[in-house]
Amino acid sequence: MMTEMRTIRTLLIANRGEIACRIIRTARSLGIRTVAVYSEADAAALHVAAADTACPIGPAPAADSYLRIDRLIEAAKATGADAIHPGYGFLSENPELARACAEADILFIGPDVPAIEAMGSKAAAKDIMAKAGVPLVPGYHGADQGADTLEKAAENIGFPVLLKASAGGGGKGMRVVERAEDLADGIAGAKREAAAAFGDDRLLIEKYLTRPRHVEVQVFADRHGNAVHLFERDCSVQRRHQKVVEEAPAPGLDEIVRTSMAKAAIDAAKAIDYVGAGTVEFIMDEDGAFYFMEMNTRLQVEHPVTEAITGEDLVAWQIRVAEGGTLPLTQDRISASGHALEVRIYAEDPEREFLPQTGRLSRLAFPEDMDGVRVDTGVIEGDSVSVHYDPMIAKLITHGRDRAEALRRMSRALGEVRIAGLANNVPYLKRIVEHQAFIAGGVDTRFIETYREDLAAGGAGEGGTWESDSMPALAAAALLEAERLDVVRQARLGGDPYSPWAMAYGWRLNDSPQHRLTLLHGADELVLLYRLEAGTYVFEQGEKQVRIGVSFHANGRLEARLDGISIHAEAAFEDDAITVFYGGTAHRYVLKTALASGADAGENSGHVAAPMPGKLIAVHVAEGAEVAKGDPLMVLEAMKMEHVIRAPDDGVVAALHYGPGDQVEEGADLLLFETRIAD
Repeated sequence: MMTEMRTIRTLLIANRGEIACRIIRTARSLGIRTVAVYSEADAAALHVAAADTACPIGPAPAADSYLRIDRLIEAAKATGADAIHPGYGFLSENPELARACAEADILFIGPDVPAIEAMGSKAAAKDIMAKAGVPLVPGYHGADQGADTLEKAAENIGFPVLLKASAGGGGKGMRVVERAEDLADGIAGAKREAAAAFGDDRLLIEKYLTRPRHVEVQVFADRHGNAVHLFERDCSVQRRHQKVVEEAPAPGLDEIVRTSMAKAAIDAAKAIDYVGAGTVEFIMDEDGAFYFMEMNTRLQVEHPVTEAITGEDLVAWQIRVAEGGTLPLTQDRISASGHALEVRIYAEDPEREFLPQTGRLSRLAFPEDMDGVRVDTGVIEGDSVSVHYDPMIAKLITHGRDRAEALRRMSRALGEVRIAGLANNVPYLKRIVEHQAFIAGGVDTRFIETYREDLAAGGAGEGGTWESDSMPALAAAALLEAERLDVVRQARLGGDPYSPWAMAYGWRLNDSPQHRLTLLHGADELVLLYRLEAGTYVFEQGEKQVRIGVSFHANGRLEARLDGISIHAEAAFEDDAITVFYGGTAHRYVLKTALASGADAGENSGHVAAPMPGKLIAVHVAEGAEVAKGDPLMVLEAMKMEHVIRAPDDGVVAALHYGPGDQVEEGADLLLFETRIAD
């Protein structure tokens, strides 16, 4: 088989964020010039600064920029790009981009159009895999999408069932339906989300395995008939059907199963004449039986764990294959060493059902000079997380001689991550990797649900030392001391350093020596009573007193004396909030002001507010409707996901302030709700 060899000199990356930065690093190491593309929202983004050249491609919404194939091709032509790398997400599995590249004589770093199309439809993919002898989960993959057909198929399969978007992945358009009476709503929601994410609302239905593992195999193929695997990854720990922790190799996997799964993955690739990097995803039951789920025709988010255990650069492999070269290694020369883990660090609030967060990263730092630690990110301190794109901040990867060492390094590395300015999942990730069930390798896709209480802030195993129990007082003391020092500085700028107003030592004429301060910590409200005595803050905690003195040093470091014992921590300040980093954990507290109290009063009066900026895509109620607590009221689309707004109590919808299609800001009053008073 003759294959034309071409040399890539200039590479355009049709993506953004950490994956664009990661591709740029490999391209630079290979001597390839790079071109970034960016929307108006990303003009100052890290991937733009990292590339040799950058081209604007449109407004902030992805549909008007990163998803515009015509603008990507124009940018490639304008910059003389020989090839386009799609990264993951966006257009990475869109055959139209690959087709447009071929028409423009630009190399597409990915598989050929027929392979993308074959795997782009989950239903068609399952038909192909069945013919290739790859095991499948019982389900319905037919073209008839009528409500009666789907309902009958679900009944034949037996509940619970899993609804999945036929055209996509990443948890979009996916619903677990436990009961027949919930099926109609599940189908409507899944179709709506699938259409919004992929422009295609077709669904397939599968039997839902109650405690499955999600194991995938990295495959690679070239145009010379060679196909290999680079071992498997376990991606079982998920929330909302999106991966949270990934590792390689899969812990506790039987060698016979491992070998059979790798062979099935290569058979799947050969069945569609695959070229390039791909991932064959399997679902595995408790007995070790595995079934084909889908094939992702692109580089995966979690590819770094495979790179860690094999020592191979998968992006370099992609470029080599795209140029027409053979795979760098044959199967017998590919080996795995040690164990690797990856966690996805997101701007989201685990204590509020993982609600995505937007805002400025006032503090952002990652562990430095730690053996076996890698960080992939597309943001730096001072950047903002936008409502327009996925809220991933970074990927943290650790590698060790074995799983125990990789876990220790991950725990330590997470403890050294510094993020302030908005809620994030770092403390939550740390609780996962330190949980005894996870350490023992007991992972399945219901891990987070099973251990929900343990993983919640303040759950089992968290806190319990005198230092951690004193964190609210330490945070309050740091806030108060920073305010006191600011008062001193402002007073001294007035020209009289000996003025009594420049002393700020806490004494007030005709004022009680004890003061009250309220902090919000997640959903908890903490009321602290304190007084200032000769530079030391004295907090009353029931029958006990805690005496804290605080002094600040460079780079946010502080020294605190808790009842005479010195501890060292770090602090990051926002307008009315502080994040204290201590003992490998971040503790974020918000100072409750009069303004905050007023907001609470509004909430209690029945105003249902938008939890984040987004677009209302459905309103399930009309004015005057009577609803029960938990009933769905509206659906808000933000950051590529749907968020259901539910009734806070039994009551009546008194007024609707917005309708379908309206764009709303965080905190906007969506509707007025009157709570039903019990007789």
